[in-house]
Amino acid sequence: MKKIHAKIIINPAAGDNTTYRRWPGIQSFLKKLGLSFDYQFTEGRGHGIELAKAAASNGYRYLVAVGGDGTVHEVANGILQTENSAHTDLGIVNTGTGSDFSRSAGISRDYAVACASLANPRKVSIDVGVVEYRVNGKTQKRFFVNSAGIGFDATVVQAVEKMPKIFGGTIPYLIGLFRSFAGYRNKNIELTIGENTQQARVLSVVIANGKYFGGGMQIAPKAQLDDGLLDVIMIGNIGKIELLRTFPRVYKGTHLSHPKVHLVKHTSITINSRENFLLHADGELLGEGPVSFNILRRSLNLAI
Repeated sequence: MKKIHAKIIINPAAGDNTTYRRWPGIQSFLKKLGLSFDYQFTEGRGHGIELAKAAASNGYRYLVAVGGDGTVHEVANGILQTENSAHTDLGIVNTGTGSDFSRSAGISRDYAVACASLANPRKVSIDVGVVEYRVNGKTQKRFFVNSAGIGFDATVVQAVEKMPKIFGGTIPYLIGLFRSFAGYRNKNIELTIGENTQQARVLSVVIANGKYFGGGMQIAPKAQLDDGLLDVIMIGNIGKIELLRTFPRVYKGTHLSHPKVHLVKHTSITINSRENFLLHADGELLGEGPVSFNILRRSLNLAI
């Protein structure tokens, strides 16, 4: 990719506010590498979407997200909401705690290495998930690059969002998991995959584009970012003791052999329930069901 002027969008709060302190060093490093850019800090939740949408609409063809999975999620959504998305590339410098999309995409979590690749990157096109959901009774739509989920997983995300992000990796997810553990009850859902509908009682349903979530858990070991399919991992009616016994297997991706865990690959998924359930996408709590998922084939350009 020829050198062009980039817009860098930084979430200063990412990584428990360490990104704000790291940015001067990252900025200096990028200038030494010869990258031409200007930059802007996000000022709150959703601001990254607005900044990226404005930048992509106003002629920037190279946007760089500096922050965690939530920052990447917002910048990608901003790009994808414009008519210029097919001609706009997304670079990533991960300074967050979870780094799951970087793991899935093979982007170094060492920001110096990631910065070095931004000056002369290779471009790859990846699939993007689309989810429709409800907020205050109104239907909303959001793109996701890595994974989305309903049930226990989304309840854990809700708990994690309420905690100070002091630790990185899996630790915040584990704390959120145990905080959610006692009060959570499995959900009765109607799951439609393609034209096949089934009734099930589930702990969670994860819709994955990438392999990792929860700070390094290999929830979808067979997922590929560019295969044109979403991996649907249905975790059935598992009890709490059984969940604790099975949970360590998620790190290695061996949980798929459990008799109550099922994987299906498809392009269209719908989940309904008479019970309320939460939805998250890329680790961001979005809203409630019913939900429907689809995939956009190779619709986001990564510069890595």
